[in-house]
Amino acid sequence: MAEYIYRAVSKSGKEIKGKIEAESLEKAKADLRNRDLYLTEISEAGLFQKDIQLDFGKKITTRDLCLFCRQFVSLQRAGVTIIETLKMLSEATENKTFSKVLTNVCKNVEKGESLADSLDMENVFPKIMIKMTAAGEASGSLDTAYERLAVQFERQAKLKGMIKKASIYPIIVCVVAVAVIIVMLNVVVPSFMGMFEDMDVEMPQITLAVVAASEFMQKYWYVLLAILILLIVFFKWFKSTSRGEGILAKIALKLPLFGDMTIKSASANFARTLSTMIAAGIPLVEAIDITAGTMTNYYFKKALLDAKESVIAGVPLSTPIKECGLFPPMVHHMTKIGEESGNMEEMLDKLADYYEEEVEIATQSLMAALEPLIIIVLAVIVMVIIGAVLSPMMAMYEGLDNL
Repeated sequence: MAEYIYRAVSKSGKEIKGKIEAESLEKAKADLRNRDLYLTEISEAGLFQKDIQLDFGKKITTRDLCLFCRQFVSLQRAGVTIIETLKMLSEATENKTFSKVLTNVCKNVEKGESLADSLDMENVFPKIMIKMTAAGEASGSLDTAYERLAVQFERQAKLKGMIKKASIYPIIVCVVAVAVIIVMLNVVVPSFMGMFEDMDVEMPQITLAVVAASEFMQKYWYVLLAILILLIVFFKWFKSTSRGEGILAKIALKLPLFGDMTIKSASANFARTLSTMIAAGIPLVEAIDITAGTMTNYYFKKALLDAKESVIAGVPLSTPIKECGLFPPMVHHMTKIGEESGNMEEMLDKLADYYEEEVEIATQSLMAALEPLIIIVLAVIVMVIIGAVLSPMMAMYEGLDNL
């Protein structure tokens, strides 16, 4: 998926700037036209625009959206107008970035724009929220649409939280391991090696290797730092390319322990999002397209976009879901039952509940497997360095005993 920067004019004549992801320039233009935007300029985002753009404002999180939807529903059911609701929520939120966005949305609604169009103008709200808002406005059940959105965002936040929890511990341990290695190579090893310089002791190969690493780090630490920065920049660039996205997605599916969690997480996300869209009365083809946009793995996203084309051709959704070979068999079977019974929403809800629970179990299993593995790796590294320091000392003691 490439990223494009655009300028456009809305139906009300307001100039809009933003970014959009699409498979090609033509698809990006078509998507923007579907939003009733008149394009004035569009081009593919460059490396620095995509990857090294800094945002010093606080990010609008899924939890912020969930809380907004819950409060919006409560105020609407209490009889508060949409404009007053938006004003109250913009003042109540602690996220200053979100507060500013809601203030802009409120101003556009006051000018006569629909709530869905006002949200779309800000380029920060997910597509599912904009479509659900439009469906709620059209049916006169905006509170119900936002209640479903609140559940959707709540489950998404919980799912992301569990995955983040599984990654925090390994990251912390790796950072500590790197810090320990740096301290030992820059402080401990040089202090011990100074003791052996005046002694006629033959250094073991392991000690010579550790000493060489220590000296290199002390003299050329800036080279290591530059290499690290270049690797980070290269990784971000590689991840932004279509080829890189595909390779990293394949690795995520093949990795031991992580692959299983990736598949279950994608299945839960697919079922929950599609169920929410269908419940709001959004057409299946459009619902699949929006669901594809929420998938983080390239292959699952592509599978759903291919499934959309099959559904347009008259093929039941369960067929391409099965043929893509990515989703577990239960996803295909439950989708097929939903199609045959005419109760797709309920079947997908049950499927989402099941896989969300499976993700939680997979996360716990991953944590249980990673903790001892990382500790063992860290222990081996530290033991190698300690062994390198102690080996010449043992050789020196042996030489003294032979005197």
